[in-house]
Amino acid sequence: MLQGLSITNFALIEQLQVSFDSGLTTITGETGAGKSLLLGALGLLLGKRADLTSVKDSSKKCIIEGVFDVQKYNLNAVFEELDLDYEDETIIRREILPSGKSRAFINDSPVTLQSLSALGENLIDIHSQHQTLEITTNDFQFDVLDALAGADREIESYKRGLRLLKEKRKEVDALIANQETFTKEYDYNAFLLKELEEAKLTSGELEALEERYQRLNNIEEIQEQLSGAVSIVNSEEIGVLDQLSTVNSNLSRISSYSSSLKELSERIQSVHIELKDIQVSLQNELERLDVDPQSLEETSQRLQLIHNLQVKHTASDIDELLVLMAELKEKVSKTESLTEDIEQIKNEISKIELQLDSVAEKIHKKRSKALPKLIKELEDILKALGMPNASFEASVNLQENYLTNGKDALVFLFSANKGGAYGALKKVASGGELSRIMIAIKSILSRYSQLPTIIFDEIDTGVSGEVAQKMADLMMTMSKNLQVFSITHLPQIAAKGQYQYKVYKEDVNATTITQLKLLTQEERIKEIAEMIGGKNISDSAMTHAKSLLV
Repeated sequence: MLQGLSITNFALIEQLQVSFDSGLTTITGETGAGKSLLLGALGLLLGKRADLTSVKDSSKKCIIEGVFDVQKYNLNAVFEELDLDYEDETIIRREILPSGKSRAFINDSPVTLQSLSALGENLIDIHSQHQTLEITTNDFQFDVLDALAGADREIESYKRGLRLLKEKRKEVDALIANQETFTKEYDYNAFLLKELEEAKLTSGELEALEERYQRLNNIEEIQEQLSGAVSIVNSEEIGVLDQLSTVNSNLSRISSYSSSLKELSERIQSVHIELKDIQVSLQNELERLDVDPQSLEETSQRLQLIHNLQVKHTASDIDELLVLMAELKEKVSKTESLTEDIEQIKNEISKIELQLDSVAEKIHKKRSKALPKLIKELEDILKALGMPNASFEASVNLQENYLTNGKDALVFLFSANKGGAYGALKKVASGGELSRIMIAIKSILSRYSQLPTIIFDEIDTGVSGEVAQKMADLMMTMSKNLQVFSITHLPQIAAKGQYQYKVYKEDVNATTITQLKLLTQEERIKEIAEMIGGKNISDSAMTHAKSLLV
């Protein structure tokens, strides 16, 4: 409930701070005194857009702050969804800066207007003659019926299932679209894949092939050069190996004469050994050489195949071709398995639809059972509110389509006169009738669900006398379950409040400002007497006022 409201520098309000209690609170005052300013300030707390023109002194900051006791509202999930820390006593603050910029805070955490609105709709429900048009909408009528039907759990289950159904339908649509695209490319992708697979490429193969080709393609020159080298090394008397052997023998004879000669001898000996090893390797290499035109042709063709594939796929090496082959394999595999995937998801959709149908049937039964009860309670309340011939014709029928809250179509028709034709509320009900229907509905809802604070803004317009008294009794009954505010011009309703505030204007330092005051018992008697008989209060008006306050 709304525990306190603080307003600074807003319209005609310079500074206002007021505390509220539970039960029924009435707010009275002359037309133009500023009752609408309170609603305007509350509207900013509930997420409405700010307007610099509503600031009293544009050189100063406008601040509106509301303190709410929210522990009975079960709002932990809402706070969690908005990523806010939950507090039993929640403070909402709205600031309008001189620059025209607006800021909003919930428990000192900066929030967007969207977050403010999301929380605000769970805190305060403001109803004026304009807001009564809400009852003509199908969504509102469903909300009322569902409150009586007690189908919250089933409706939440249905909504979860509907979200899943939409996701699965979206998924299968995407797969079908992909299938059409992939099918068009399938033959070409399969051809490319087969071509790459038949090539049997391996990483690093190209370098080995190029080396082999160079060897086979230049085998005659390699033989010639190797033979020459072997001849130079092995030739008797003039061969390098033979001459090096002589040098080695010469140095061995004198190696003991000095350390430097010994070192030279050892070095020559090492070279001699190494050259003998080279000579063996040269001979082996020469013997392994074999002119093989067929192998050369095969190597050349293999290189040409790889080159053609690289050019075709703009690949710089075999590794890139292998990556492409893996991608093509995945595309081809996906195309081949898409039909199976689509069928699987369609089966899942069928199961979800069966479950939704079952839940929708349960919702329908509960709604069908609650509808006559809702109609009877509405008609009984409206009779007490001066509409003895008010009646409703309503039905709830299962449809084929999946709607947001079930599969029901709700027909809700109204007639205010005996024998009159039934029609949709927005077409056949007057403003005064809609106001009384709205308060009747809110009265019923207050018994079946936890409503936020309700503010009735002159919803009693167009009624008087006994009807006004009945309306006041209805508000009083509602206030046993929730906090109710009524901005009113009717003395019967003003007197029914457990607390009565008066909105008035006064001139302070040549400036007109709006004030709000909690009236004492004596002040209430005088205020209600003025509401009955005007400024010139008569004894009978005073007596009447006292009787209303008993």
